[in-house]
Amino acid sequence: MADISTLLSERPSPKEMWSWVARGDVALAIGIIGIIILLILPIPAFMLDALLSMSITSAVLILMTSLLIKRPLEFTAFPSVLLVTTLYRLGLNIASTRLILGHGHEGVHGAGHIIEAFGKLMMGGSFVIGIIVFAILVVVNFVVITKGSGRIAEVAARFTLDSMPGKQMAIDADLSSGLIDQEEAKKRRKELEQESTFFGAMDGASKFVRGDAIAGLVILAINVIGGIIIGVVQHHVPIGQAFSTYTIMSIGDGLVSQIPALVISIAAGLLVSKSGVEGSADKALVTQLAMNPISLGMVSAAAGVIAFIPGMPILPFAVISIGAGSLAWRRAQKGPELPAVEIAPDAQQEDEPISQTLAIDEIKIELGYGLLGLINDLEGRRLTDQIKALRKTLAADFGFVMPSVRILDNMRLPSQGYCIRIKEMEAGSGEVRLGQLMAMDPRGGQVELPGEHLREPAFGLPATWIDESLREEATFHGYTIVDPATVLTTHLTEILKENMPDLLSYAEVQKLLNELPAEQKKLVSDLIPNVVSVTTVQRVLQSLLRERVSIRDLPAILEGIGEAAPHTSSITNLVEQVRGRLSRQLCFAYRGDDGALPIVTMSAEWEGAFAEALVGQGEDKQLALAPSRLQDFIRAIRETFERAALSGETPVLLTSPMIRPYVRSIVERFRGQTPVMSQNEIHPRARLKTVGAI
Repeated sequence: MADISTLLSERPSPKEMWSWVARGDVALAIGIIGIIILLILPIPAFMLDALLSMSITSAVLILMTSLLIKRPLEFTAFPSVLLVTTLYRLGLNIASTRLILGHGHEGVHGAGHIIEAFGKLMMGGSFVIGIIVFAILVVVNFVVITKGSGRIAEVAARFTLDSMPGKQMAIDADLSSGLIDQEEAKKRRKELEQESTFFGAMDGASKFVRGDAIAGLVILAINVIGGIIIGVVQHHVPIGQAFSTYTIMSIGDGLVSQIPALVISIAAGLLVSKSGVEGSADKALVTQLAMNPISLGMVSAAAGVIAFIPGMPILPFAVISIGAGSLAWRRAQKGPELPAVEIAPDAQQEDEPISQTLAIDEIKIELGYGLLGLINDLEGRRLTDQIKALRKTLAADFGFVMPSVRILDNMRLPSQGYCIRIKEMEAGSGEVRLGQLMAMDPRGGQVELPGEHLREPAFGLPATWIDESLREEATFHGYTIVDPATVLTTHLTEILKENMPDLLSYAEVQKLLNELPAEQKKLVSDLIPNVVSVTTVQRVLQSLLRERVSIRDLPAILEGIGEAAPHTSSITNLVEQVRGRLSRQLCFAYRGDDGALPIVTMSAEWEGAFAEALVGQGEDKQLALAPSRLQDFIRAIRETFERAALSGETPVLLTSPMIRPYVRSIVERFRGQTPVMSQNEIHPRARLKTVGAI
């Protein structure tokens, strides 16, 4: 057991204890415990006066906060505040009931001065007036304000939930198109979630006020009836005096509780009713009510007519008529200035479409209205998330930073159709089926399952749209299964790989150069613009991307350009020099599963044929191969690579350095994905495996 002195030495100091109390969470916990104590233990009258004053002033604070905030989401703690204040008032009601029943025989001051003052002031010397005023306050609070604000919150919560998918899609579309960044998107999603949660909580919080009003009526009846019985039977107070005393205190207690409740209910009504209004309440009301001179003029005329009705007081209506008329006249005098203020924005709006027409979206996906669900797939396969992952994959594999993708709907497309555009030009289109899966046979055959048979849009392979219930059966047959979003993303991936050279703009190249590590800055400054220009670097990078060679190792590419540029200005020669520098990367990228580089070689006859077909001198060389020989070469390429594909190999075509660019220019026309390498691009440590010969 620990020593007593040790325990005392470890006890926190008063300063530490006050620092704990100063913390908001500790203070709130202490406050809730204090409210619970009110429900259990009796308190003296002077303490009840202090606590009642806090209840009244806190209600005013809540009302002022609701008036001055610009948006309801700035006061998201209101449902919790409403619960705490309601519990606080009930605790005060129970504490005051103890005092009324225990000290009511001493006089109306037995429950404290605040209850006495409210009772005498509101009752006006008659307990009947007090009962009527109390009943009116309860009706106004319970039937009018609370019920109306609860209904507004209920409808707002319902419409907020219904509109959430559309708002979420708008956020994702803005993020994909680059209009906002990731942080702004997170902020908007959080606000959207808070909005739906807030109005749902407000709908439930209105029930607190309803229960508070019912509890107030019950407590009033208990105080009046119980107080009279206790006063007459136990303390032998005359029945008339007991009825007057206990009624005054009970009505005072009810009023001092219902007035703060009424104020907080008004705050709740103001909060939920300004959900579509920007700015504080005073500015919103002035802007929307006092800006139209015609409305103000009609108010002035109506007040003037009522003022001359026999029996009506002339003065108040005359003041209203004159005031509204003067305000309408002042607004009307400002009328000629309005067109001048509105012309400038109109002119600006007329200019904006012209500039927007000149702007070109680098990548755009248009969706039929039936595919909008791809944006908000709740099962985690959202199109925007897959595009985000695709951008990271392309950056890692090719060193190519894909531009932002703009996603929008197009009513002219089929319901479940899509169109992919590169620089506003259609690059691919297709259709997907939401709620179904695309099944494909890896061997290239037709899927033997019931469904819609068609061609897969990215590669043109046989495919079938099957029902979700057939997933297990398709897996059992060894079919490849993909969801609609993945089908579209795969198609987008292939289109981007084909169009990477066109998407690598001058600005993107400059950005890549600027983002190089600090230790590479000297290489860039020595090379650009003294040796080559940024445009030359751009054309070299575009040529590499055209053959799907990664440009991620940009320093090695710049070193290759710097080595060859003093001797040649030909882009072709610069590219060949850079490819030699990237030999390790090329051999690694095209290696097979066994680690060896599968190659198809060209015979000496074909090597000589291509070398002899080159005409021109220096950088002006061109290939002039006879059409018949060209057809023979194409036929041999197809047959050889088809045999290699049947054996499970994906080889590269190996040529001599001199003719590689020209062989590639022919092969890319009918086998764009077939890599063509020269003997200079084979790394010394690469292990070769010959799988065929031309």
